[in-house]
Order: sequence, then structure tokens, then C-alpha cells
Amino acid sequence: MAAQMIARKPVLPLIAVLAFGGALAACGTVPMDGGFGPGPRPGSTSAVFQAQDFAWSTASGAASIDGRIDYRRGGQAFDCTGSVGLTPDTPYTRARFRTLYGSTDRAAVPEAIIRARTVPDPNADYRSYVRSTTCQNGRFSFSGLPAGGWFIIAPVSAGGEDRVVLMRHVTTRNGRVSVTL
Repeated sequence: MAAQMIARKPVLPLIAVLAFGGALAACGTVPMDGGFGPGPRPGSTSAVFQAQDFAWSTASGAASIDGRIDYRRGGQAFDCTGSVGLTPDTPYTRARFRTLYGSTDRAAVPEAIIRARTVPDPNADYRSYVRSTTCQNGRFSFSGLPAGGWFIIAPVSAGGEDRVVLMRHVTTRNGRVSVTL
């Protein structure tokens, strides 16, 4: 009997650790990678900021994005809080977003968690390549876009809740893309 009690004691902490880890994993986002935008220059696979990787995104094009916010949690609807950003998909931004959001497809992460995460090369200034628009009545749009991969970033909040940042990857071609966050 004593041998059985001793043998069971190490198993209980292990079970508790596994249960806690499972609970944390359920809170995270599941990475679902898509393809890069058309812009990474040949041979560029580094997650280091390189302006050449963003060059494609500065062109104008015939693509547009019409977006709508329809995020709910705990029965509460969240509304836009601030501007919606559109960031080009490059090796640098893909690595950055994977770290910040836990995914390069879609995520909804509390703003405080994103701010607490550390990314490589945090001083790289890619802001001049990010497009921004206002969100009114839960809707936003971008036009004149070149074909390629983009990350939409939209901060939202509800009542007294802390802000949540929604991220979604979209691919544009010629024409309109409709997306709901």
C-alpha cells in the first residue's frame, strides 16, 4: 500500500501540469499559415527588416478590401476603437505577427498580451508601409491596393473590457475582397 502511495504522488503533479498546459493552449490561437505576398525579393527568407521586401506594397492597384467588425465574446459585441491598419505580408511582418498574435492567419488577442511580447528587431521602422483607415459603424475599407498578402489589424473593445486586437490575413487580387473580423 505504501509503495502504491509513493508511486502515485509524482503522477498527480504531472497531471496538474498537463491540465494547466492544456488550459493555456486552449486560450491561445492556432497558427494557420498561408502564403507570402508577391513581394519578398528572390532569396529573401530572413525575418530581418528589409525595405526591398515591402516594395511591392507601395504600388497602387485595382484591389480593395471592404471590412466589417463582428467580434463577440461572452455575449458582448465589440466595436472598433481607433484606426484599422493594413500591413504588407513580408518575411519580417510574418515572423513579427507569428510572435505577437500566435498566428499568421487570424487571431483575437488582448492588447496587454501583445504589448508584453518581445519581437526580434523591434526598432525596425516598417510603419511607412502600413496603410491606415478609420472604422465607422463597424465598417472599414481600403482601395487602390496591389495584389498580394496583407495583415488587417483592428483594435476593438466592449464596455469596460480591456481592448482586444483582431488580426486577419487576406490576399488581394484585382477586385474587391470582403472580410469579417
